[in-house]
Amino acid sequence: MSTLDHVGLTVADLDAMTQWYAAALGLAPEFEFALPEVDFRGVMLRGDGYRIELLSRAGSHPGLQASSPVDAALTHGYGHLALDVSDVDAAYGRLLTLGASERMSPRPSPEPGVRMAYVADPEGNLVELLDRTAARASS
Repeated sequence: MSTLDHVGLTVADLDAMTQWYAAALGLAPEFEFALPEVDFRGVMLRGDGYRIELLSRAGSHPGLQASSPVDAALTHGYGHLALDVSDVDAAYGRLLTLGASERMSPRPSPEPGVRMAYVADPEGNLVELLDRTAARASS
């Protein structure tokens, strides 16, 4: 049996992205670390039942910068971070006001009874928002 511990995301500006994820998703820094010999830093952020590890290393370069989740599927590897929220419309609007950019407005998901939306964080990483309230109620 396995349980997801955390998702790691490499970012260009560790301090700015730590502040953004803390404000946007209500995450709290759990611990910070550094490997000075390779100019590598990170911070573990804790949410309600999940953690996101932000990483930064000198010399890194942007990876996938998809304009939509459908375009992200053209590249092998991790394409987005998905979060279960209680109100997709409210979460979507809040993240946009905090500096996220629109990728897919709130709408029904292909999964029955689920509502979804996508935003990109300030560095272009895709974040999916899902509301499974109706799906859970019908099961």
